[in-house]
Amino acid sequence: MDLFEKLRNNLGPIGSPAREFNGHHYFAFPKLEGELGPHMRFRGKEVLNWSLNNYLGLANHPEVRKADAEASAQWGLAYPMGARMMSGNSDLHEQFEQELAQFVGKEDAFLLNYGYQGVMSAIEAVVDHRDVIVYDAECHACLIDGIRLHKAKMGEYYKFNHNDMASLEKNLQRATKLAAEKGGSILVITEGVFGMSGKVGSLDKIVALKEKYEFRLLVDDAHGFGTMGETGAGVGEMLGCQEGIDLYFSTFAKSMAAIGAFIAADHDIIMYLKYNMRSQTYAKALPMPYVVGGLKRLDMIRNSSEFRDKLWTNVRTLQAGLRERGFDIGDTESPVTPVFLHHIEGGVAEVATLTKDLRENMGVFCSIVVYPVVPKGTIMLRIIPTAAHSLEDVEYTLNAFAQMGDKLKRGVYRENSAPVAPKTLEVSAEAATE
Repeated sequence: MDLFEKLRNNLGPIGSPAREFNGHHYFAFPKLEGELGPHMRFRGKEVLNWSLNNYLGLANHPEVRKADAEASAQWGLAYPMGARMMSGNSDLHEQFEQELAQFVGKEDAFLLNYGYQGVMSAIEAVVDHRDVIVYDAECHACLIDGIRLHKAKMGEYYKFNHNDMASLEKNLQRATKLAAEKGGSILVITEGVFGMSGKVGSLDKIVALKEKYEFRLLVDDAHGFGTMGETGAGVGEMLGCQEGIDLYFSTFAKSMAAIGAFIAADHDIIMYLKYNMRSQTYAKALPMPYVVGGLKRLDMIRNSSEFRDKLWTNVRTLQAGLRERGFDIGDTESPVTPVFLHHIEGGVAEVATLTKDLRENMGVFCSIVVYPVVPKGTIMLRIIPTAAHSLEDVEYTLNAFAQMGDKLKRGVYRENSAPVAPKTLEVSAEAATE
C-alpha cells in the first residue's frame, strides 16, 4: 500500500469523527475571530466564548499588549538568533528564570521555548534505561509522549490509577524492586490540575509517600500556575507541599497567555537539564518579546491578586449554578469546568446537534470533548471561566445550559441529530462520504 493512500483513508481517532460529522472548521479547527476575549465571532455570529485557557484575562490586557508591542519594536521576533547554548542566551532570559524560580519556591529554573516539547525532553533527559517511571493514568499527552521516549523497555514503567494512592503505592513497590535489580532510580509523574476533569492531583499524599519509598516527583502544573494557591504559585503551594516537588513544570500558554514554558528545580539539576535537554540544545531560544512580555505578566500575577480573585468569583458562581441546575461537573476543584453529558443515546451525532444548538441558536461557544481525549464512554462539554468574563456572561450561560439540559432530557437532540450541513464546512463531498 502507498504510504500516503493509507493516510488519506484514515484521519486517526480524532480526525475520523470530524470527517464523519463534517466537523472540520466546526467542531475541530474552528475559526474564532475578533478581539481575543469572552465575546468573539464564530461563522459570522457573535458568541460568548468559554474555550480559551486565558485564565487571568491577560491575553488582551492593555498593559500586556503594550509590553508585547514595545518589546517587539525594540527586539524584533528574531532576537536572539540561536539556541541558548550556542548564541541565544541573554541577561533577560536569565532574569526571567530567576524570577520564575523564586515565585514557585525553587533554587533555579530553565526557560523553555515550548511546553509540550519541553516537558517531553525533560523526562527523556532525567531518566535512563536503568530507571523506572511511575505515572498517573490521566497524565496529559505531553507527559505520555515523554514517557514513550524513556530508554527502558516496555513494561518497565508503571501506570497507577488516577489519583489513587493505594494503586500508586502498589506500583511504587513494583518499581522499587525493579529499580534495585537494574541499579536505577524512580521518577513519579503527575499533574497539579488535570486539564479535562479539573481535579487536583493528590500532591501532598504523593509527597508523603517519600517517607516510605525513594523517588523523585515531576509535576506538570500547567493549569495550576497562576490560578491555584495563595499567591498563584500552584497546587503545591495550595496543598503545602511545594518543597516536595522535585521538578516543577508549567507552560505559559494558560495563565500567562503566551508561548513558552519553564521547569524549576535545584540549581544542580537545572544545570544538568540545560546541557542535556535536546529540545533546547538543538532549537532556537525563546524570542525576546516573549521573554520581556513574560516578565511583565509574571510581575502582574505576583504583585496583585485582582486577576485571580475575579477568576475565582466567576468560577464559583458558574460551577455552583451548573450544579444547582442539575449538571454533573464531576469533582473539579479548579477553574476547569467539565460538564458531563448524560441521557445521551445517540452518541456523538446527538451531542454534535446539541453543540450546534448552543453555538448557533444560543450564542455559547464551548468545546465538545470525546474519546480519545477522554476515556471511552465519556462525552463532555468543557468550559474555561476567566477573569475577563463578567457575572452577566455567567448568568447568560447558565440560562442557556438550562434550556439545553431540558432539551437533552426530552430527547430533542437525539430526534434531530444529523451531521452539520455540508455547505457550512470546507470538506469535500468525497471526503464526507468516504
